[in-house]
Amino acid sequence: MRDNQSNGIAPSIFMQALKVNKKPFPWLKAFSAGLAAALPVLIGLAFGQLQYGLIAGLGGFAYLYVFNIPYAQRAKKIFCVVLGLTLVTYLGSISAPYPLAVAILMGIIGAAAIFVFGALKIAGPSAIFFVLVFAMATGMPINPDEAFLRAGLVFLSGCLSWIIAMAGLFFNPHSPETGVVTRVYLQLADLLDSVGTTRFTENKHKVMEVLRDSEETLSASYIPWRTTDMFNRLYLLNISANELFIKVVEKFSNAEASLPKELGESARLLAHSLEKRDKREKTRILQPDKMEKQVSQLFSIIYNAEAILNEPISKINKSIQFDHVSLKTIFMGAFDKNSIVFISSVRFGVITAIAAIIAYQLDFARSYWVPLSCVAVMSGATIVSTFHRAIQRFIGTVIGIVIAGFVLSLNPSGFVIVLFIFGLTFVTELFIVKNYGLAALFFTPNALLMAESTSEGMLSFAYFAEARFIDIIIGSGIGLLGVYLTGRKSASSRIPHLLSKTLRSQAQFLFVLFSDQGEGFAARKSRERMKMRTNINNLQTLYTTASGEIPANRKALDYYWPVIFTVKHLGYLLKNCSKENNRPNLSDEKLAQILLAFEAMANAATRNVSPKPIEIPEIEGFPGIQKEIQFLQKELGKSRE
Repeated sequence: MRDNQSNGIAPSIFMQALKVNKKPFPWLKAFSAGLAAALPVLIGLAFGQLQYGLIAGLGGFAYLYVFNIPYAQRAKKIFCVVLGLTLVTYLGSISAPYPLAVAILMGIIGAAAIFVFGALKIAGPSAIFFVLVFAMATGMPINPDEAFLRAGLVFLSGCLSWIIAMAGLFFNPHSPETGVVTRVYLQLADLLDSVGTTRFTENKHKVMEVLRDSEETLSASYIPWRTTDMFNRLYLLNISANELFIKVVEKFSNAEASLPKELGESARLLAHSLEKRDKREKTRILQPDKMEKQVSQLFSIIYNAEAILNEPISKINKSIQFDHVSLKTIFMGAFDKNSIVFISSVRFGVITAIAAIIAYQLDFARSYWVPLSCVAVMSGATIVSTFHRAIQRFIGTVIGIVIAGFVLSLNPSGFVIVLFIFGLTFVTELFIVKNYGLAALFFTPNALLMAESTSEGMLSFAYFAEARFIDIIIGSGIGLLGVYLTGRKSASSRIPHLLSKTLRSQAQFLFVLFSDQGEGFAARKSRERMKMRTNINNLQTLYTTASGEIPANRKALDYYWPVIFTVKHLGYLLKNCSKENNRPNLSDEKLAQILLAFEAMANAATRNVSPKPIEIPEIEGFPGIQKEIQFLQKELGKSRE
């Protein structure tokens, strides 16, 4: 059995690496990325300073960190990226004369970027462009006196990228928030349609994920001193979606019969009406002629959502409340010996530094391309994706060198360089959503053109071909070997401990929710809730990483999947319960019984055994929490074989 699996691993990984995604081409983002990269070079050319324009063009990489997030969050994120690129440009310029310092700094920069992006769960290319800009700064003519000038040029072009990234604010300021709330109602429609079918559990998981995304998106876009009618509607619609989800899960999780089709259709009508917000067409909610009381309650929530969407917002009185988590809490939660974010960042930094030291010791023609290849390969989220990156980068770079040869054979200069930078960046961003290897076809000649132009190197195809073949093999090899040796079992081996830790934090939060904590106690802002949130996030990241290990323990992953999903859903219910003011205070006996059940589950998780089933007392007004704890005991009690 094992031999068959091992024989199938290589072809499987190879074919997965060549798979082309069906995501649509991001035309606008690709054009904007090309503009952000080429415009600084064009400005430099206009002033007769092409060399400075090429240096400034490095700040255009800031735009590659633009994703569909709220503009309030985007403004802070891109500006921080600009500051980071500015800093690494300065550090690269002053450390260039000292190869050992360059290698160590490269590792530190990579580790810091991986940690920050991982802890904050920021989508984007993470460390790769910070390391790339730093490396390219070290490859420029050595002149530490120009460090401030180079950093200043990168900062200015980065600010230009920031302006381009924020341009959409004037045309559709709530596009990201509207999109995510629309997704919530479309996914709710699928959930309502799946009641009484085998698809219910899967759709329940999808709704919970998109509800989490919507809350995070709305929270990130909330500005207390500047709220619009549209934002208020989206916030209230999201609350109604949460209410509908909880009601469906509480009342219909074990239903054998399906719900009226009008429920799902009504949720879709709300979503489509939200998409056509400018047309202001009033939604007409459909309903069956006859319905049960519990079904009627679901329609009541949908009627309320319809009113929020169509009625004047002044008629709806609801204060806006978000649970903001401080950066200190987030970083301290990620800065833990069992946090996969912390472990991955340390591993990334050490391997990058080792690759750089090897490259500089062997005195390659362009030593910094070796750690860059290593960084590109290690940017995969899991070991499997790391192997995918290595295959994609090798194939993409080989063909990319041929393209580079054609570009360099034209001896481009002046305006032609600007056009090539724009075109290659445009096509790179267009294909990055399809396959990393396809993007590498165009990223390789683009990076070579910018790097060698700023370093005043000889534009020889034979030279580039030889140098790039060597660095791709050595850099990718170091990255693959390092990740495989240090991370092949680092995630899966930590799941039992972190699962136990998460269960205990949920028990602590449940205790403060249903016991008297004194007047003025805010459960939703409590330390216990923040601790539970951190542990659940770490547990999810850990499981995702474990699923990409080689070889993956499929039996263990199949066992933990429903357990972790139930833990997440229980956390969701506890979080929503903390927003209610009419929570009951449970008796000492009931609390003791529930806490005993959690401790038994936590202890069993640590020892990899089945917990002894313990009766869970009723929690008045919150039957879903009781059912979820019972279900969690059941899932933990299943055989691991």
